[in-house]
Amino acid sequence: MKRNPYLTNIDICSGCGTCISLCKNKALKIELNSERGVYYPKVDISKCDDCSFCQKICPVSDGNIIKLSEKIFGRKITDILVGNILGCYTGYSTSQRIRYESASGGLITQLLIFALERKLIDGALVTKMKEGSPLRTESFIARTKDEILEASKSKYCPTPANVALIEILKRNGKYAVVGLPCHIRGIRRAELHNRELRERIVLHLGLFCHHTPNFWATEILLKRMNIKSDDVVKLDYRGGGWPGFMNIKLKNGRNVSIDLQSYWRFLGLDFFISRGCLLCTDCLNELADISFGDAWLPEFSKDNMGTSMIVVRSNIGMKILKNAEFEGYIKLSKINVKKVIQSQLDTLYLKKKVTPAYINLSRKKIRYDNTLDPEVLEYFLAIFRALNNQIFMKRAFMKCLIKVPTWALHAYYLVPNFIIHKEASKLLMRL
Repeated sequence: MKRNPYLTNIDICSGCGTCISLCKNKALKIELNSERGVYYPKVDISKCDDCSFCQKICPVSDGNIIKLSEKIFGRKITDILVGNILGCYTGYSTSQRIRYESASGGLITQLLIFALERKLIDGALVTKMKEGSPLRTESFIARTKDEILEASKSKYCPTPANVALIEILKRNGKYAVVGLPCHIRGIRRAELHNRELRERIVLHLGLFCHHTPNFWATEILLKRMNIKSDDVVKLDYRGGGWPGFMNIKLKNGRNVSIDLQSYWRFLGLDFFISRGCLLCTDCLNELADISFGDAWLPEFSKDNMGTSMIVVRSNIGMKILKNAEFEGYIKLSKINVKKVIQSQLDTLYLKKKVTPAYINLSRKKIRYDNTLDPEVLEYFLAIFRALNNQIFMKRAFMKCLIKVPTWALHAYYLVPNFIIHKEASKLLMRL
C-alpha cells in the first residue's frame, strides 16, 4: 500500500489533533511520544485506506497561508508580518475577577461568556488542565459560563485541542473555537472539506504563540524546584495578575508560586521545542477571526491587572468585539499595527526570517508564503536551533538539565539572543 507523506513524515506534526476527529475511518488516535514529550497521531493500518484526507487538513502539510487567508477573509493580506487586518486594539474585561485571573486582560474568556449569554453560540471548544492529571490538558466543549471560566489562563504544554472537534460534529449548534495557530489553521483547512464543520463554527479566536514547550519542560522545572510530579494536585501556568504566576498546589496543602518571567526563561528554551513548532511561521494566529496576546510594551509594564493585544481580521470578529464593548463586557482602545508588531517583535523575527532558513536547511518540501527571505545571520540561528532540536532534545539529555545551573543555560543563549534582539530591531526600523 502506498503511504502518503503525512504518515511517513509524522515527526513534523504539530500535535493539533485535527486529523483524529476528521478521519472518516477512525484510523488515527493521538498518543504521547515518550522520547520527545509531545503528541503524535498513530495510524491503525487495518483501518487506513490511504485516502490522504489527513494530509489535506494537516496545518503543517501546506504552506499557502496567504492564499488561505485571502480565501477566508475575501481580501488581500494587509501586512506580511501580521496578516489580514480590520483593526488593532488593546483591551480587557470589565470584570476585575476575570481580568486578574486570566493570562492577559481576560478578553477571550469575556467574549465567550458574552457570545454564550447572547445566544450567539451554543458552546465553545476550550482547554483546561485535566482533573486527576494536573500536568496534562483536556479540551472539551464548554456550554456554561462556569465551564468557560474553568478553561481560562494559558497552558504551556502540548494540547491536541482539535480532538474535541468530533463533539462539534456530533451535535448541531453554533460554536466558537479557541486555539493556537496550528489549531486554527487545522480547523480552517478542515472547514474547506467539511461543510458541517464550516457551518457550525461561527467564531475562531486565536492566541499569539512563540511555541509550545514539550511535557519534559514542566516536569524538569518541577524537579529543579525539588517538587515531585506525583505530589502536584493542581497547576495553573498563569493567573494572579499580569504577567502572572505559575501556581502549584501540592498534596500536603502547600502552595508554590513562581513568576512568569522566571519560569519562562527555562520553559522557553529551544531544548523543549518540537519540530512542528520549529516549522511554524505564524506568531499572530493569522487565520483567526480575532487574535489575542500579551501587550509586551513599555507602556503596559506596570499594568499588573493585564491588557490584551488584539488583531481583528473578519467582519464577524469585529461585530462581536464591538457589541461586547457596547454592552459593557469589555474596554477597548484603538492602536496602530506597528504597536502589535513591536509587542511580539522577537518572535515575529524568528517566525518570519529564521524559520524559513531552518526549513531550507532541513530540506523539507514545505514552503510557506507568509515569510521574509532569510540572510546569513538567520542561517546561523537556524543551525543553532536545529542542533538544539536534533542533539539535545532527547530524554537522556532532558534529565541532565535538572542539574544545569540557570546561569549556564543563559550563558549558552547569550550570543543567539543578542543577535535575535538586534536583528529584530532592524526589522521594526524598516517598517
